[in-house]
Amino acid sequence: MEDAPRAAIIGVTGFIGGGLPALLAERGVATTGFSRSGGGSVPGVVRWGRSEALDFAGHQAVINLAGAPIHRRWNAENKREFHESRVGVTRRVVEAIRALPAELRPKVLVNGSAVGIYGDRGDEVLTESSAPGTGYLAELCHEWEETAAEAEALGVRVVRLRTGVVLGHGGEAFGKLVRIFSTGLGGRLGSGRQWMPWIHLDDLRAAIVHALFSENLTGPVNGCAPAAERNADFTRKFAAALHRPAILPVPGFALKLALGGFGGALLSSQHARPAALEADGFRFRFPTLESALADLVR
Repeated sequence: MEDAPRAAIIGVTGFIGGGLPALLAERGVATTGFSRSGGGSVPGVVRWGRSEALDFAGHQAVINLAGAPIHRRWNAENKREFHESRVGVTRRVVEAIRALPAELRPKVLVNGSAVGIYGDRGDEVLTESSAPGTGYLAELCHEWEETAAEAEALGVRVVRLRTGVVLGHGGEAFGKLVRIFSTGLGGRLGSGRQWMPWIHLDDLRAAIVHALFSENLTGPVNGCAPAAERNADFTRKFAAALHRPAILPVPGFALKLALGGFGGALLSSQHARPAALEADGFRFRFPTLESALADLVR
């Protein structure tokens, strides 16, 4: 990437993508943003949708962060949106790369994915070499990643970034947690023994930039902090950071009754570790939940 002047970012106006242009500019990389909602006040953003084609001519890298929020009921309509915004968009990304002459194709694609690909694995330590799990979310993520991997046959280095819960201001998950715990209504989910992979927003953005520049990273990459937490410990530490109690556990059956399939996903366990990032020399600014919360809760 030393001689790569431009990267395309799909989802540049989103929670994760919003800070990437500035980070890449620090490394001498200009960016073109693609957004279905349009750029609004963000300069240099190309609006695209079902009728507009993606054009990556002149770009040496592509970052695909598209994906509709999945923390809602998994009914048939929402599942169609989950699939189209992940697998469908990624298929369009690969086809746009395929449409270019070989010498003009981007050199690297960093494509979003999620630790949900592992399914419910209990206390098993999960690295990038672990097999995918079972269940709706695991199968969706697997198809998502397989679609992105098709770009490898086009001479593109593909990084499939499997993220956990992203903690950062402006994120829906973090905002909801703050609101719930600030009222003293927070508590563990189900037994609380399930592992809950997480990452600070700044570390996730830095990991994306790292993946663009590192030729050693390819294939699946766990985008989560090295110090995983069980849900009960995550709950206790989050409440303590806000100086609030965490005394109202939510029974597992109530979660499933209220949220359906997504409620079940909240009870699943993924003890994921960022083995690929650590082996490649990536340094986390916020390796522990305590350090992340100290930065975010002020």
